[in-house]
Amino acid sequence: MLPTCQSSNVDNDQRTVGISEGLTRMGEVHRLLDEKGRTGLLSDPSLGVSRTVVEAASSYMSCEAGEVGYLYSGWAQSALPHKRLANDASWQVRTDYVSLLVEPGKRHTQVGDAIPVGVPYGSRARLIILYLQSEAIRTNSREVELGRSLHAWLRKLGISIGGSSMAAVRDQAERISRCRMSFQIKQGNRTGLINQNILDTAMFVDAEVDGQQGCLFVETAKLSEMFFEQLKRHPVPVEESAIKSISNNSQAIDIYCFLAYRLHALSVPTLVSWKGLMDQFGAGVSALFKFRQQFRSTLELAMAVYPEAKVEVLAKGVILYPSPPPVSPKIVSMAPRRKQEIVGYSIAGHT
Repeated sequence: MLPTCQSSNVDNDQRTVGISEGLTRMGEVHRLLDEKGRTGLLSDPSLGVSRTVVEAASSYMSCEAGEVGYLYSGWAQSALPHKRLANDASWQVRTDYVSLLVEPGKRHTQVGDAIPVGVPYGSRARLIILYLQSEAIRTNSREVELGRSLHAWLRKLGISIGGSSMAAVRDQAERISRCRMSFQIKQGNRTGLINQNILDTAMFVDAEVDGQQGCLFVETAKLSEMFFEQLKRHPVPVEESAIKSISNNSQAIDIYCFLAYRLHALSVPTLVSWKGLMDQFGAGVSALFKFRQQFRSTLELAMAVYPEAKVEVLAKGVILYPSPPPVSPKIVSMAPRRKQEIVGYSIAGHT
C-alpha cells in the first residue's frame, strides 16, 4: 500500500527534464561499470554520476549472491528517525495507510526514577532490526542470539564492531529492546493495530566500553508473539548484499526496502506525490523543496543496489514502474527456513 498513489499516464511535457533522465539511466550505470570499471567511470565527469552512487553500485556488483534478509512489511511503509531525538521523545510517522508510533523505554536505576533511553534511530538500529527479523524467519523461532552471531553478521556487512561503532550498536540494541511500538494499518474500511514491544524479553549482560564496566548489552532476545506472527505473514525479502552496500545511509535503506516491497506488486505505472513521499520519508524535514532534493539523491543510491528497479522523478512526484523483485521467488523458496510457515510473499505482492 502506498500513500497518495494513483495510476499514471504522464505526458512528456510534465516530466522534470534532467532529473527523470538521471534516474532512468541507473541501469546504464551498472552497464558502464561492466565496461569501464569503477576507476574508469569515476574518471569520466561527463557522465555525471556521483561518487557515492558509483561506489555503492560497484560494491553491490562485486558481491557474490548471498543471504536473503527479511523484514515485516510495515517497516517498508514507515521508518524510524534518522537522527537522535531527546531521550524522552516519542516518534510518529503517518501516511494514508500506515501509522507508526515508537515510544521510548526506560532503564531501571539503583536509586531515583527510571531513566528514558530514547527511541532507536539511524542505520545501526535498522541493521539490528533487520537481523532480528531475518534470524527469526530463518530459524522459525522467536528467540534470537544477539551476541557473537550479531557480531559476525555485522562483520559480513562490513561494519566495524570495535570502539565507538560497537558502542553505537550496544546503544541501539538497548533502545530496541526497551521501546514500545505500534503499527496501525488501514486496508479498505478496516484498520488493524499491532500494539506491542518488538521484543518480549531480552537478556542484558555487562559489557566493557573504553575500559569502563557497567554498560549493558543485549545478549539474547525474544520477539513478541504478535510481531513474529505478523512478520511470518507479511515478510519482505531483501538482498543482504544490497544492504551491505548502503549500510551507512539510513534513508537509502528505507527507500530500498520500500521499493523491494512495492515495485514487483504493481501492474501499472503508479504516481506517488511528493507529499505522500514526505509523509513517509521526510519526517523532521522542514520544507518540501529540501526533501525533494535530498530524496532524489538518496533514491539514486538505493537504486544503485537494485538494478531492476524502474523509477522516474517528475515535478508532481515519483512514478513507480512494475519491476522484478530484488530477490526472485525461486531464491526465496530455497532459503533455509520453513517455507510452509510463511504466508504473504508471492510475485503478485504482499498483503
